[in-house]
Amino acid sequence: MKQTLALTLALCASLAAVTPGAGRAAMAADQGLSITRSAPHALYADRFAYTGQVAAAEQPRLNATATTRDASPTPQQLRVRNAVLIAGSSFLVGAYGLHKWWNDGFTGDFRTVGEDWFGQGTPYGGADKLGHAFFAYAGTRLLTLGFEGVGNDRDRALKLGAWTTLGIMTAVEVLDGYSRQYKFSKEDAIMNVAGTAFGYLLESNPGLDRLLDFRLLYKRSAGKFDPGGDYSGQKYLLAVKASGIPALRENPLLRYFELAAGYGTRGYESAPGVERSRHLYFGISLNLSEILGQTVFRGASERSRAQRATDLFFEFIQVPGTAALADHRL
Repeated sequence: MKQTLALTLALCASLAAVTPGAGRAAMAADQGLSITRSAPHALYADRFAYTGQVAAAEQPRLNATATTRDASPTPQQLRVRNAVLIAGSSFLVGAYGLHKWWNDGFTGDFRTVGEDWFGQGTPYGGADKLGHAFFAYAGTRLLTLGFEGVGNDRDRALKLGAWTTLGIMTAVEVLDGYSRQYKFSKEDAIMNVAGTAFGYLLESNPGLDRLLDFRLLYKRSAGKFDPGGDYSGQKYLLAVKASGIPALRENPLLRYFELAAGYGTRGYESAPGVERSRHLYFGISLNLSEILGQTVFRGASERSRAQRATDLFFEFIQVPGTAALADHRL
Protein backbone atom coordinates (compact mmCIF):
# COMPACT_ATOMS: atom_id res chain seq x y z
CA MET A 1 0.00 0.00 0.00
CA LYS A 2 0.93 3.63 -0.27
CA GLN A 3 2.38 3.86 3.21
CA THR A 4 5.38 1.93 1.94
CA LEU A 5 6.46 4.94 -0.12
CA ALA A 6 7.07 7.05 2.94
CA LEU A 7 8.71 4.14 4.71
CA THR A 8 11.20 3.98 1.83
CA LEU A 9 11.64 7.74 2.07
CA ALA A 10 12.18 7.57 5.81
CA LEU A 11 14.76 4.80 5.61
CA CYS A 12 16.76 6.72 3.00
CA ALA A 13 16.69 9.85 5.13
CA SER A 14 17.71 7.96 8.23
CA LEU A 15 21.00 7.01 6.57
CA ALA A 16 21.82 10.70 6.25
CA ALA A 17 20.62 11.35 9.77
CA VAL A 18 23.22 9.15 11.41
CA THR A 19 26.21 10.55 9.52
CA PRO A 20 29.16 11.63 11.65
CA GLY A 21 28.57 15.32 10.86
CA ALA A 22 25.03 15.31 12.16
CA GLY A 23 26.08 13.30 15.18
CA ARG A 24 28.89 15.72 16.05
CA ALA A 25 26.51 18.65 15.92
CA ALA A 26 24.02 16.86 18.15
CA MET A 27 26.72 15.78 20.60
CA ALA A 28 28.16 19.26 20.76
CA ALA A 29 24.79 20.84 21.46
CA ASP A 30 24.09 18.28 24.20
CA GLN A 31 27.36 19.31 25.82
CA GLY A 32 26.64 23.01 25.51
CA LEU A 33 29.38 23.67 22.99
CA SER A 34 29.45 26.73 20.76
CA ILE A 35 29.79 25.69 17.12
CA THR A 36 29.28 27.38 13.80
CA ARG A 37 26.13 25.40 12.96
CA SER A 38 22.74 26.07 14.50
CA ALA A 39 21.06 24.07 17.26
CA PRO A 40 20.67 20.39 16.39
CA HIS A 41 17.64 18.40 15.49
CA ALA A 42 14.93 18.04 18.13
CA LEU A 43 15.37 14.26 18.21
CA TYR A 44 18.72 14.80 19.92
CA ALA A 45 17.88 17.88 22.00
CA ASP A 46 18.72 17.52 25.70
CA ARG A 47 19.08 13.75 25.34
CA PHE A 48 22.20 13.81 27.54
CA ALA A 49 21.20 16.74 29.73
CA TYR A 50 20.75 14.49 32.76
CA THR A 51 23.56 11.94 32.22
CA GLY A 52 26.45 14.22 33.14
CA GLN A 53 28.49 16.80 31.26
CA VAL A 54 32.00 16.75 29.85
CA ALA A 55 34.59 18.02 32.31
CA ALA A 56 35.10 21.77 32.05
CA ALA A 57 38.76 21.31 31.25
CA GLU A 58 37.86 19.29 28.15
CA GLN A 59 35.36 21.75 26.70
CA PRO A 60 37.80 24.17 24.99
CA ARG A 61 39.42 21.28 23.11
CA LEU A 62 36.07 19.81 22.07
CA ASN A 63 34.79 23.23 21.10
CA ALA A 64 37.71 23.83 18.78
CA THR A 65 37.40 20.37 17.26
CA ALA A 66 33.66 20.72 16.65
CA THR A 67 34.09 24.13 15.06
CA THR A 68 36.80 22.87 12.71
CA ARG A 69 34.94 19.73 11.67
CA ASP A 70 31.54 21.35 11.16
CA ALA A 71 32.59 24.20 8.87
CA SER A 72 29.55 25.37 6.95
CA PRO A 73 29.35 24.51 3.24
CA THR A 74 29.25 27.26 0.64
CA PRO A 75 25.80 28.27 -0.68
CA GLN A 76 26.53 26.49 -3.97
CA GLN A 77 27.55 23.29 -2.20
CA LEU A 78 24.43 23.45 -0.08
CA ARG A 79 22.16 23.89 -3.10
CA VAL A 80 23.75 20.86 -4.77
CA ARG A 81 23.43 18.73 -1.64
CA ASN A 82 19.80 19.72 -1.14
CA ALA A 83 19.00 19.02 -4.79
CA VAL A 84 20.64 15.60 -4.58
CA LEU A 85 18.67 14.68 -1.45
CA ILE A 86 15.36 15.85 -2.93
CA ALA A 87 15.99 14.24 -6.31
CA GLY A 88 17.24 11.02 -4.76
CA SER A 89 14.22 10.67 -2.49
CA SER A 90 11.84 11.45 -5.36
CA PHE A 91 13.58 9.02 -7.69
CA LEU A 92 13.50 6.15 -5.21
CA VAL A 93 9.81 6.64 -4.48
CA GLY A 94 9.00 7.03 -8.18
CA ALA A 95 10.96 3.94 -9.15
CA TYR A 96 9.29 1.91 -6.43
CA GLY A 97 5.89 3.19 -7.50
CA LEU A 98 6.40 2.23 -11.13
CA HIS A 99 7.40 -1.25 -10.05
CA LYS A 100 4.82 -1.80 -7.29
CA TRP A 101 1.78 0.46 -7.73
CA TRP A 102 1.53 1.69 -11.30
CA ASN A 103 2.69 -1.35 -13.27
CA ASP A 104 -0.75 -1.47 -14.94
CA GLY A 105 -0.05 1.94 -16.44
CA PHE A 106 -2.00 5.18 -16.49
CA THR A 107 -5.14 6.53 -18.13
CA GLY A 108 -5.82 9.96 -19.55
CA ASP A 109 -8.51 10.63 -16.96
CA PHE A 110 -8.11 11.87 -13.40
CA ARG A 111 -10.32 9.74 -11.15
CA THR A 112 -11.24 10.31 -7.51
CA VAL A 113 -12.80 8.17 -4.79
CA GLY A 114 -14.42 9.01 -1.45
CA GLU A 115 -13.10 6.55 1.15
CA ASP A 116 -14.43 8.25 4.29
CA TRP A 117 -12.44 7.98 7.52
CA PHE A 118 -12.68 5.50 10.40
CA GLY A 119 -16.12 3.96 9.98
CA GLN A 120 -16.83 0.24 10.16
CA GLY A 121 -17.77 0.18 6.49
CA THR A 122 -14.69 1.98 5.15
CA PRO A 123 -12.13 0.03 3.08
CA TYR A 124 -9.68 -0.47 5.95
CA GLY A 125 -11.45 0.91 9.01
CA GLY A 126 -9.20 3.98 9.01
CA ALA A 127 -5.94 2.10 9.57
CA ASP A 128 -4.78 3.20 6.14
CA LYS A 129 -5.49 6.82 7.06
CA LEU A 130 -3.36 6.61 10.21
CA GLY A 131 -0.72 4.93 8.07
CA HIS A 132 -0.59 7.94 5.77
CA ALA A 133 -0.33 10.28 8.77
CA PHE A 134 2.37 8.20 10.45
CA PHE A 135 4.63 7.84 7.45
CA ALA A 136 4.26 11.51 6.53
CA TYR A 137 5.21 12.31 10.12
CA ALA A 138 8.22 9.97 10.04
CA GLY A 139 9.30 11.16 6.61
CA THR A 140 9.19 14.80 7.73
CA ARG A 141 11.31 14.19 10.79
CA LEU A 142 13.85 11.91 9.15
CA LEU A 143 14.26 14.05 6.06
CA THR A 144 14.75 17.04 8.35
CA LEU A 145 17.65 15.16 9.90
CA GLY A 146 18.95 14.41 6.41
CA PHE A 147 18.84 18.06 5.34
CA GLU A 148 20.50 19.12 8.56
CA GLY A 149 23.13 16.45 8.11
CA VAL A 150 24.17 17.87 4.72
CA GLY A 151 24.71 21.34 6.19
CA ASN A 152 21.43 23.28 6.45
CA ASP A 153 20.62 25.23 9.58
CA ARG A 154 17.87 23.67 11.65
CA ASP A 155 15.01 25.95 10.57
CA ARG A 156 15.76 25.54 6.88
CA ALA A 157 16.24 21.78 7.27
CA LEU A 158 12.83 21.51 8.91
CA LYS A 159 11.10 23.44 6.14
CA LEU A 160 12.87 21.42 3.45
CA GLY A 161 12.05 18.16 5.20
CA ALA A 162 8.36 19.02 5.55
CA TRP A 163 7.86 20.36 2.03
CA THR A 164 9.83 17.54 0.41
CA THR A 165 7.85 14.88 2.23
CA LEU A 166 4.51 16.53 1.53
CA GLY A 167 5.44 17.19 -2.09
CA ILE A 168 6.43 13.59 -2.77
CA MET A 169 3.39 12.11 -1.05
CA THR A 170 1.02 14.52 -2.76
CA ALA A 171 2.58 13.73 -6.13
CA VAL A 172 1.97 10.04 -5.49
CA GLU A 173 -1.68 10.72 -4.68
CA VAL A 174 -2.08 12.70 -7.90
CA LEU A 175 -0.46 9.94 -9.93
CA ASP A 176 -2.87 7.51 -8.28
CA GLY A 177 -5.65 9.58 -9.79
CA TYR A 178 -4.31 8.89 -13.27
CA SER A 179 -3.38 5.25 -12.67
CA ARG A 180 -5.48 2.30 -13.81
CA GLN A 181 -5.33 0.53 -10.45
CA TYR A 182 -5.93 3.37 -7.96
CA LYS A 183 -7.81 6.64 -7.62
CA PHE A 184 -7.08 9.95 -5.92
CA SER A 185 -8.33 9.97 -2.31
CA LYS A 186 -8.81 13.34 -0.66
CA GLU A 187 -8.81 11.61 2.73
CA ASP A 188 -5.34 10.21 2.07
CA ALA A 189 -4.11 13.61 0.93
CA ILE A 190 -5.49 15.28 4.07
CA MET A 191 -3.86 12.72 6.35
CA ASN A 192 -0.55 13.30 4.57
CA VAL A 193 -0.87 16.97 5.47
CA ALA A 194 -1.84 16.14 9.07
CA GLY A 195 1.13 13.83 9.55
CA THR A 196 3.53 16.35 8.06
CA ALA A 197 2.11 19.08 10.30
CA PHE A 198 2.49 16.93 13.41
CA GLY A 199 6.08 16.17 12.54
CA TYR A 200 6.73 19.87 11.99
CA LEU A 201 5.07 20.69 15.33
CA LEU A 202 7.29 18.35 17.32
CA GLU A 203 10.40 19.44 15.47
CA SER A 204 9.58 23.06 16.29
CA ASN A 205 8.97 22.35 19.98
CA PRO A 206 11.76 20.32 21.63
CA GLY A 207 9.90 20.23 24.94
CA LEU A 208 6.85 18.71 23.27
CA ASP A 209 9.09 16.29 21.38
CA ARG A 210 10.60 15.07 24.65
CA LEU A 211 7.08 14.41 25.90
CA LEU A 212 5.40 12.75 22.90
CA ASP A 213 6.17 9.99 20.42
CA PHE A 214 4.03 8.76 17.52
CA ARG A 215 4.93 5.11 16.88
CA LEU A 216 4.02 2.04 14.91
CA LEU A 217 3.74 -1.27 16.72
CA TYR A 218 3.75 -4.02 14.11
CA LYS A 219 3.37 -7.76 14.61
CA ARG A 220 2.74 -9.82 11.50
CA SER A 221 -0.85 -11.08 11.46
CA ALA A 222 -0.64 -13.54 8.57
CA GLY A 223 1.28 -14.12 5.37
CA LYS A 224 4.48 -12.27 4.60
CA PHE A 225 6.09 -9.54 6.68
CA ASP A 226 4.54 -6.29 5.41
CA PRO A 227 4.50 -3.37 7.89
CA GLY A 228 3.03 -1.03 5.27
CA GLY A 229 0.14 -3.16 4.06
CA ASP A 230 -0.66 -5.68 6.80
CA TYR A 231 -3.26 -3.54 8.59
CA SER A 232 -4.29 -6.33 10.94
CA GLY A 233 -0.76 -6.37 12.34
CA GLN A 234 -0.54 -2.62 12.93
CA LYS A 235 -1.19 -0.53 16.01
CA TYR A 236 -0.56 3.21 15.84
CA LEU A 237 0.36 4.57 19.26
CA LEU A 238 0.74 8.02 20.80
CA ALA A 239 3.07 7.71 23.79
CA VAL A 240 3.40 10.25 26.60
CA LYS A 241 6.91 9.80 28.01
CA ALA A 242 7.62 10.17 31.72
CA SER A 243 11.16 11.23 30.80
CA GLY A 244 9.65 14.32 29.16
CA ILE A 245 8.14 15.50 32.47
CA PRO A 246 10.81 17.09 34.72
CA ALA A 247 9.38 15.75 37.99
CA LEU A 248 9.15 12.18 36.66
CA ARG A 249 12.41 12.30 34.76
CA GLU A 250 14.29 12.35 38.06
CA ASN A 251 12.41 9.32 39.38
CA PRO A 252 14.71 6.27 39.14
CA LEU A 253 11.84 3.97 38.05
CA LEU A 254 9.04 6.00 36.47
CA ARG A 255 11.38 7.66 33.97
CA TYR A 256 11.42 4.44 31.92
CA PHE A 257 7.65 4.23 31.44
CA GLU A 258 5.08 5.86 29.18
CA LEU A 259 1.32 6.15 28.88
CA ALA A 260 0.16 4.94 25.48
CA ALA A 261 -3.06 5.21 23.49
CA GLY A 262 -3.63 3.85 20.02
CA TYR A 263 -5.82 2.50 17.25
CA GLY A 264 -5.84 -0.54 14.99
CA THR A 265 -8.09 -2.74 12.87
CA ARG A 266 -8.47 -6.45 12.21
CA GLY A 267 -9.66 -8.43 9.21
CA TYR A 268 -10.09 -5.64 6.68
CA GLU A 269 -7.59 -6.94 4.16
CA SER A 270 -8.79 -10.55 4.54
CA ALA A 271 -11.03 -12.53 2.21
CA PRO A 272 -14.79 -11.82 2.20
CA GLY A 273 -16.60 -13.36 5.16
CA VAL A 274 -13.83 -12.68 7.70
CA GLU A 275 -15.03 -10.55 10.59
CA ARG A 276 -13.81 -6.96 10.57
CA SER A 277 -13.22 -4.97 13.76
CA ARG A 278 -11.82 -1.68 15.00
CA HIS A 279 -9.93 -1.31 18.27
CA LEU A 280 -8.80 1.37 20.69
CA TYR A 281 -5.82 0.63 22.92
CA PHE A 282 -4.78 2.10 26.28
CA GLY A 283 -1.95 1.16 28.59
CA ILE A 284 1.70 1.57 29.48
CA SER A 285 4.82 1.05 27.40
CA LEU A 286 8.57 1.06 27.88
CA ASN A 287 10.79 3.89 26.68
CA LEU A 288 13.60 1.80 25.20
CA SER A 289 15.72 4.82 24.27
CA GLU A 290 15.68 5.92 27.90
CA ILE A 291 16.52 2.42 29.11
CA LEU A 292 19.47 2.07 26.73
CA GLY A 293 20.64 5.61 27.49
CA GLN A 294 20.82 4.82 31.19
CA THR A 295 22.35 1.35 30.81
CA VAL A 296 24.23 0.39 27.64
CA PHE A 297 25.20 3.96 26.69
CA ARG A 298 25.41 5.43 30.19
CA GLY A 299 28.43 7.63 30.85
CA ALA A 300 29.38 8.10 27.21
CA SER A 301 30.77 11.56 26.49
CA GLU A 302 29.91 11.25 22.79
CA ARG A 303 26.84 9.68 21.24
CA SER A 304 27.97 6.76 19.13
CA ARG A 305 26.54 5.92 15.74
CA ALA A 306 24.86 2.91 17.35
CA GLN A 307 23.08 5.11 19.87
CA ARG A 308 22.01 7.63 17.27
CA ALA A 309 20.56 4.80 15.19
CA THR A 310 18.70 3.19 18.10
CA ASP A 311 17.33 6.55 19.26
CA LEU A 312 15.93 7.14 15.78
CA PHE A 313 14.48 3.66 15.52
CA PHE A 314 12.70 3.78 18.87
CA GLU A 315 11.40 7.27 18.12
CA PHE A 316 9.08 5.71 15.54
CA ILE A 317 8.84 2.00 16.34
CA GLN A 318 7.32 0.31 19.39
CA VAL A 319 8.90 -3.14 19.65
CA PRO A 320 6.37 -5.95 20.18
CA GLY A 321 6.30 -7.08 23.81
CA THR A 322 7.24 -3.67 25.22
CA ALA A 323 3.70 -2.36 25.71
CA ALA A 324 0.88 -3.64 27.94
CA LEU A 325 -2.33 -2.46 26.28
CA ALA A 326 -5.99 -2.90 27.13
CA ASP A 327 -8.11 -3.59 24.03
CA HIS A 328 -11.46 -1.82 23.61
CA ARG A 329 -13.41 -2.99 20.59
CA LEU A 330 -15.54 -0.36 18.90
